[in-house]
Parts: sequence; C-alpha cells; structure tokens
Amino acid sequence: MAVTSSYPTQSLHQSNGNKDHGFALTSLTSLFFMWGFITCLNDILIPHLKAVFDLTYVQAMLIQFCFFGAYFLMSIPSGLIVKKMGFQKGIVIGLVIAAVGCLGFYPAASMNNYSVFLIALFVLASGITLLQVAANPFVSLLGAPETASSRLTMTQAFNSLGTTVAPFFGAFLILESTANAMSEAASNAEAVQLPYVLLASMLLILAAIFSWLKLPNTAADEPDENTEKGLNDIEGSAWQYRHLVLGAVGIFMYVGAEVSIGSFLVNFIGEANIAGLAESEAAHYIPYYWGGAMVGRFIGAGVMQRIAAGKVLGFNAIMAVVLISVTIFSSGQVAMWSILLVGLCNSIMFPTIFSLALTGLGKHTAQGSGILCLAIVGGAIVPLLQAYFADTMGVQLSFFLPIFCYLFIVYYGLKGSKPAQCHVN
Repeated sequence: MAVTSSYPTQSLHQSNGNKDHGFALTSLTSLFFMWGFITCLNDILIPHLKAVFDLTYVQAMLIQFCFFGAYFLMSIPSGLIVKKMGFQKGIVIGLVIAAVGCLGFYPAASMNNYSVFLIALFVLASGITLLQVAANPFVSLLGAPETASSRLTMTQAFNSLGTTVAPFFGAFLILESTANAMSEAASNAEAVQLPYVLLASMLLILAAIFSWLKLPNTAADEPDENTEKGLNDIEGSAWQYRHLVLGAVGIFMYVGAEVSIGSFLVNFIGEANIAGLAESEAAHYIPYYWGGAMVGRFIGAGVMQRIAAGKVLGFNAIMAVVLISVTIFSSGQVAMWSILLVGLCNSIMFPTIFSLALTGLGKHTAQGSGILCLAIVGGAIVPLLQAYFADTMGVQLSFFLPIFCYLFIVYYGLKGSKPAQCHVN
C-alpha cells in the first residue's frame, strides 16, 4: 500500500514568479544541509558506540538499521501528512520531530543504554523522513520539469556540504574528546550529549523560521497537462509506472551502498594494511568521501544541462564499480583513496534517480515521492548485510556488496529510467 496524493506539477511553476522560486529554493537548501549533517554524524557514532559498548559490526550497524529503517516505516505516514498539511507545514512538523530525537540522546547517554540510543535515532530519522518526503518533490516542482534533475542536484549539493562538515564536528566533539578523556564507558557515551543538544536547538530555530516563511502555494489539485507523453493522465496509482518502480530499487541500492561505505570508512582506514590510524584521525578523512559528493553535485548540475541525466548516472555508477574493485584488490594509500573517491561518483546519483523516477507522474508525484522514500530503507539493510560479511571475512573484502548495488544503477541510468507504464490486467 502506498500513499496517494494529487499535488500539481506544471501549475506550481506557472503560478509563481521566478523570484518566488529563487527564494523558496534558497530557503530549502538549509534543510538539505541539516539532514545531510545529521545523517553523516552516524559515521562518527558507529565507531564511537562500537568501542563504548564493545559491539560487533552487526550490532554497531543497528545504528543505520534503526535510522534508515524509519524511512521504510514512516514514509507512508509522512506522505499522508504532506497530503493533508501541505509541503511547508510538513517541513515544520518534520523539523520538530527531528529535534525531539536529538534531545533523546541526552538521557540515552546518561543511562549508558545502547537501546535508548537506537530509539532516539529512530525518532530523529522519522523527522528527517518527513523532511525528505516534503522537500524533495517540492524542489522538483519549483521550475520547469525538464530541469528538475539539475535543480534537485544543486540543492542536494548543500546536503553534501552538510555531510562534509559533519565529520569534523563529530571528530572534534565526540571522538577526540573521548580519546583525551580516557575515562569509563559512561563518560565516553556522554560525549554525544552536547553535539545533539546543539543540533536540536538548530532544528527548532529552523522550524520557527519555516513556520513564518511565505513559500509558493501547493494546495491546488490539478494534473499536469503538459508532462511528457501524457503519462500522468492515466488513472490509478504511481505503482503503474515501471520507471518509478525501478527507480525505487535504484534508490534502495544507491542509499544502501553510499551509507554502507561511509559507515565502514573509519574502521577501514584504521586497519594496519590500509593506513593504521586512530579513530579520531581516520575520521578526518571522511570529509573527502562526502566532499567529493558535494563537488560532484555542483559539477553535475551543470553537466546535466547538456548531457542526458541517465547517461551521466550510468557513467558515474560504472566508475564507482571500478574504484571499489581497486579498493578490494589493493592496500595502503591506493585502497584508501580509491574508496574515498567513490564519493565523487555518488554525487549526482540520489537526486538524479529521484527526479528520473518522478518524470511524468503528474498528480501521482507525492505518492511517487513516498514510494521512493520507502526505498531509502536500503540504508538500513545493505550496511547490516555488509557488517555480517565484515565480521566473517574482514572489512576490505566486504566491499564486494556495494559493487552489486552500483551495477543495478548502471542498468537504471542507461535503460530502466525511461518513462513507461506498467501493463496491469
């Protein structure tokens, strides 16, 4: 079952001036930055809590399982909220829920209880899910359909800016303070309290700001009459669109691969045959992975004005497969920098898959967005699977799993993303 909705596409960018769209897009970039920042902090939490609670890789990856599992469980309710309340109010509610989740880290650390940490992460991710369901399609609708991929890629670049800055923030306030303290586990757990209270404050400030902003009205219930091939005129649901269904699989694979690689970077770089660095030092290399995605998104936004988005997506996925293969079969600096460069390949993947999958959905756009956000559960499943292989065969060899994810993305970019309706008897 998927959430249904009837948000407009063409009517939105016809009824508002370019000035309004520019202001709305500028405002929305702050959201992309914040949820990128918060999501990337998980890459710091994993090695930190793994050491604090003496966890296996599988147990440590429950952090990503709970965080991204929220996307699967909460995307449909989030879609219903957006349908009833609209994009802007959905954003405000999402920010408040995320702030509550951040505040949950304080009692979790005080109690020194890993399970409470996981509950707080789930609440936090539930708020982020609502932000994703509301903001991603909103950006797609703020302009001409043919430039949706470029527009969403540009805003996602600020998401990558958040993921680039977050490791420095986390390494300084969490890993380095813990290493310097050399204290008992309870004190080490409390190192996360200040960072997440600060994040809660920022989220609540953003919620207040967005409650006062005047963003374009999206309440109209009109189909898009000018969308390519008239696919949106078909009665039914978004599940009829083959390119959307395959796009959901693509989102699952992409998010799973990206999150899984990021989750293992600190431990991988710390291995003796790679760089042999302490956690606090290895964390300083994570920004190269996420920073590559940021740079690539700014470049990709321009490239896709001239080259078909699907072709760019396929090329990037092929390069990711090559780089991960080098990582598996090499060591030292070559292995380390090969895996870090995968971030550059990741750059345009999420926004491109997202916008390609929504092409031609018209009045089913919000429903399609909910389906795609369900697929973000790949960030819960793939890291957990790779953790199993890391526990049994080592971190380096476990990177074979993301290769399969990127191979599917190659297929989607070059063939599966072409708009088509499923034939249902």
